[in-house]
Amino acid sequence: MIGLIQRVTKAKVSIDNKIYSQIEKGYVILLGIFDFDSQKDIDILIDKIINIRIMADKNNKMNLSIKETNNEILVVSQFTLCADTSKGRRPSFIHAKNPKSAEPLYIQFVEKIKEKGIKIKTGGFGTYMNVEIHNDGPVTIILDSKK
Repeated sequence: MIGLIQRVTKAKVSIDNKIYSQIEKGYVILLGIFDFDSQKDIDILIDKIINIRIMADKNNKMNLSIKETNNEILVVSQFTLCADTSKGRRPSFIHAKNPKSAEPLYIQFVEKIKEKGIKIKTGGFGTYMNVEIHNDGPVTIILDSKK
């Protein structure tokens, strides 16, 4: 499971030209779920996400975690993070978990973050979305549950 985190000043997801969800300061997490991912990967990734110290402190140093700042998270399902580009010019998504199996893991991921007391919003799973991200820094970190 891959979580690409972008620290943001604000972000929003629109579906069919209507705002679906939006956050102010916090993280946008683009979440890629592979065919071999399980509950264990959710737990590992969430622990990394809520504890990584990439939020700015009063001296503007990356020294705080999202749980220490009380900021928000916007999670967007992003199967293209599972792309295999090792052959040819067209990405293969053969290792991305199929949508029927991925959606329950996506929902569990969101629910487990809520259980940690973090404010969280989502994009529309399996839906074409426009995602507007105001990257803060810019700070972009890739977290992989297998590493």
